[in-house]
Amino acid sequence: MDTIQVVVYLVLWAIACSFLLVGVRVTAGKELNTFRHDGSDLSTFGLRATRALGNNLEILALAVGIMLVAVVTEKTAVTDGLAAVYLYCRVGQTIVHLISTSVPMVLLRATLFSVQLILLVYWGLKLIG
Repeated sequence: MDTIQVVVYLVLWAIACSFLLVGVRVTAGKELNTFRHDGSDLSTFGLRATRALGNNLEILALAVGIMLVAVVTEKTAVTDGLAAVYLYCRVGQTIVHLISTSVPMVLLRATLFSVQLILLVYWGLKLIG
Protein backbone atom coordinates (compact mmCIF):
# COMPACT_ATOMS: atom_id res chain seq x y z
CA MET A 1 0.00 0.00 0.00
CA ASP A 2 1.53 3.31 -1.02
CA THR A 3 1.33 6.73 0.58
CA ILE A 4 -1.50 8.16 -1.51
CA GLN A 5 -3.63 5.08 -0.90
CA VAL A 6 -3.11 5.48 2.84
CA VAL A 7 -4.14 9.15 2.63
CA VAL A 8 -7.39 8.10 0.96
CA TYR A 9 -7.97 5.30 3.49
CA LEU A 10 -7.39 7.68 6.40
CA VAL A 11 -10.03 10.05 5.04
CA LEU A 12 -12.42 7.16 4.41
CA TRP A 13 -11.83 5.87 7.95
CA ALA A 14 -12.76 9.27 9.39
CA ILE A 15 -15.91 9.27 7.26
CA ALA A 16 -16.78 5.75 8.47
CA CYS A 17 -16.34 6.91 12.07
CA SER A 18 -18.65 9.85 11.33
CA PHE A 19 -21.33 7.48 10.06
CA LEU A 20 -20.86 5.30 13.14
CA LEU A 21 -21.48 8.28 15.39
CA VAL A 22 -24.56 9.33 13.42
CA GLY A 23 -25.85 5.76 13.77
CA VAL A 24 -25.27 5.84 17.52
CA ARG A 25 -27.15 9.13 17.79
CA VAL A 26 -30.06 7.92 15.68
CA THR A 27 -30.41 4.61 17.55
CA ALA A 28 -30.28 6.51 20.85
CA GLY A 29 -33.44 8.29 19.76
CA LYS A 30 -31.72 11.65 19.58
CA GLU A 31 -32.90 14.24 17.13
CA LEU A 32 -29.95 14.96 14.87
CA ASN A 33 -30.20 18.67 15.67
CA THR A 34 -30.35 18.30 19.46
CA PHE A 35 -27.19 16.40 20.32
CA ARG A 36 -24.34 17.61 22.52
CA HIS A 37 -21.12 17.95 20.57
CA ASP A 38 -19.08 16.23 23.29
CA GLY A 39 -21.29 13.11 23.34
CA SER A 40 -22.17 13.59 27.01
CA ASP A 41 -25.84 12.91 26.26
CA LEU A 42 -25.09 9.45 24.84
CA SER A 43 -24.30 6.02 26.26
CA THR A 44 -20.73 5.22 27.25
CA PHE A 45 -20.23 3.69 23.80
CA GLY A 46 -21.62 6.86 22.22
CA LEU A 47 -19.21 8.93 24.27
CA ARG A 48 -16.30 6.73 23.15
CA ALA A 49 -17.47 6.96 19.52
CA THR A 50 -17.56 10.75 19.84
CA ARG A 51 -14.03 10.87 21.22
CA ALA A 52 -12.76 8.32 18.69
CA LEU A 53 -14.04 10.48 15.84
CA GLY A 54 -12.48 13.54 17.47
CA ASN A 55 -9.15 11.72 17.79
CA ASN A 56 -9.28 10.76 14.11
CA LEU A 57 -10.01 14.29 12.99
CA GLU A 58 -7.39 15.83 15.29
CA ILE A 59 -4.52 13.90 13.75
CA LEU A 60 -5.86 13.63 10.21
CA ALA A 61 -4.46 17.00 9.12
CA LEU A 62 -1.01 16.17 10.48
CA ALA A 63 -0.85 12.78 8.79
CA VAL A 64 -2.29 13.95 5.48
CA GLY A 65 -0.04 17.01 5.55
CA ILE A 66 3.17 15.02 5.96
CA MET A 67 2.12 12.38 3.45
CA LEU A 68 1.07 14.93 0.83
CA VAL A 69 4.39 16.73 1.23
CA ALA A 70 6.03 13.42 0.37
CA VAL A 71 3.78 13.04 -2.68
CA VAL A 72 4.19 16.61 -3.93
CA THR A 73 7.97 16.57 -3.51
CA GLU A 74 8.16 13.12 -5.09
CA LYS A 75 9.75 11.69 -1.93
CA THR A 76 7.22 8.95 -1.24
CA ALA A 77 10.12 6.57 -0.77
CA VAL A 78 10.31 8.15 2.70
CA THR A 79 6.71 7.28 3.60
CA ASP A 80 5.73 4.32 1.43
CA GLY A 81 7.47 1.68 3.53
CA LEU A 82 5.64 2.49 6.75
CA ALA A 83 2.46 4.14 5.47
CA ALA A 84 0.43 0.96 5.95
CA VAL A 85 1.79 0.60 9.49
CA TYR A 86 0.58 4.14 10.20
CA LEU A 87 -2.88 3.28 8.86
CA TYR A 88 -3.10 0.06 10.87
CA CYS A 89 -2.11 1.91 14.04
CA ARG A 90 -4.73 4.59 13.35
CA VAL A 91 -7.50 2.03 12.76
CA GLY A 92 -6.32 -0.06 15.70
CA GLN A 93 -6.35 2.93 18.02
CA THR A 94 -9.93 3.73 17.03
CA ILE A 95 -11.12 0.16 17.50
CA VAL A 96 -9.45 -0.10 20.90
CA HIS A 97 -11.02 3.23 21.88
CA LEU A 98 -14.46 1.93 20.91
CA ILE A 99 -14.04 -1.36 22.76
CA SER A 100 -12.95 -0.25 26.22
CA THR A 101 -11.46 2.38 28.49
CA SER A 102 -9.84 -0.11 30.86
CA VAL A 103 -6.25 0.64 31.85
CA PRO A 104 -4.69 -2.05 29.63
CA MET A 105 -6.74 -0.86 26.64
CA VAL A 106 -5.84 2.77 27.28
CA LEU A 107 -2.16 1.76 27.40
CA LEU A 108 -2.57 -0.10 24.10
CA ARG A 109 -4.31 2.93 22.59
CA ALA A 110 -1.52 5.21 23.83
CA THR A 111 1.08 2.88 22.31
CA LEU A 112 -0.67 2.90 18.94
CA PHE A 113 -0.93 6.69 19.08
CA SER A 114 2.74 7.01 20.02
CA VAL A 115 3.75 4.92 17.02
CA GLN A 116 1.75 7.28 14.79
CA LEU A 117 3.43 10.35 16.27
CA ILE A 118 6.88 8.80 16.00
CA LEU A 119 6.26 7.95 12.33
CA LEU A 120 5.08 11.50 11.58
CA VAL A 121 8.14 13.03 13.25
CA TYR A 122 10.47 10.56 11.53
CA TRP A 123 8.93 11.25 8.13
CA GLY A 124 8.93 14.99 8.70
CA LEU A 125 12.62 15.01 9.58
CA LYS A 126 13.50 12.80 6.61
CA LEU A 127 11.50 15.04 4.27
CA ILE A 128 13.25 18.24 5.38
CA GLY A 129 16.67 16.69 5.87
